[in-house]
Amino acid sequence: MNRTTLHKASRVATVSALAFGLASAQAATHCAPYKQGYKSMSMQNDLAHRSPDIHWPAGFEPAKADLFAHNELLVNASCERVWSHIVDASKWPSWYPNSKDVQIQGGDTVLRDGTVFRWATFGLSIESKVHEYEPNRRLGWYGYAPGTQPSFYHSWYLEPQGVMCRVVMDEAGVGKDAAGLRQSDETLMHRGHDLWLASLKWIAEAK
Repeated sequence: MNRTTLHKASRVATVSALAFGLASAQAATHCAPYKQGYKSMSMQNDLAHRSPDIHWPAGFEPAKADLFAHNELLVNASCERVWSHIVDASKWPSWYPNSKDVQIQGGDTVLRDGTVFRWATFGLSIESKVHEYEPNRRLGWYGYAPGTQPSFYHSWYLEPQGVMCRVVMDEAGVGKDAAGLRQSDETLMHRGHDLWLASLKWIAEAK
C-alpha cells in the first residue's frame, strides 16, 4: 500500500469512527428539536414520522411500500453547503462508509437532473437515476439493479432553519427485495441512513 492509499484509508477510517460515534450519541434524538426523543424501532415508527414535504413518484407512496425509512437531522451549516456535499457523489466514500465505487455516468462531475450513477451500498451494487432536482432544496433518485425496474426511491429534503439546515431523508422500497429486507432486518436501512446523516453533519460542519 503506497503512502497516498494509506492516507486515504486512514482518513476514511477516521471519518467512519467519528460518524459511528455521532450516530450512537444521537440515536435517541437524531431528529431534535423536531421529534425529540424519537428512535425508530420498526418501519411503522418511521411511517408515523414520515415527512409530509417529500414528493413521491407513483408506485412509491410510503403507505404502500414494502420497506420504508425516515431520518432527519439538524446540521449547523447552510443548506447550500449541505447540498454541495450531497450532490458531489463521487466523494461520498471519503466520508460515508456505507458507499463505495461511485461512478457518475455521462460525464457529469456531480449529480444533476436526470443523472445516472452506479455505486455500492449495503453490500449491493446498484444503479440510480435522479428523478427530482431542485438545487439546495430537493433531490430524489430511483435505485435498481442495472437493467431492471426501479425498486427503491430515495429522497432528500433540505429546509433552512436560520443559519442551520434541517435535512430529511426518506426512502421507500417496493417488491420482493424490499419485502425480504424488511423481514430479515427491518431497521437496517434506517440505521444506515442515521450513519449517512451523522457523517454528513460531520463533513458539513467541518471548518
